[in-house]
Amino acid sequence: MASEGNIESANQTYAGFLSLMKWGTIASALVAALVVVLIAHGH
Repeated sequence: MASEGNIESANQTYAGFLSLMKWGTIASALVAALVVVLIAHGH
């Protein structure tokens, strides 16, 4: 069984990972929308 310190560390790492994924997804969606707008106005 993992010690209490390892569990706390893992929880912090997981929380950071989820935050990174959330912001990465938002950034990717914004970039994709920008590309779609640029392509639409280019034609």
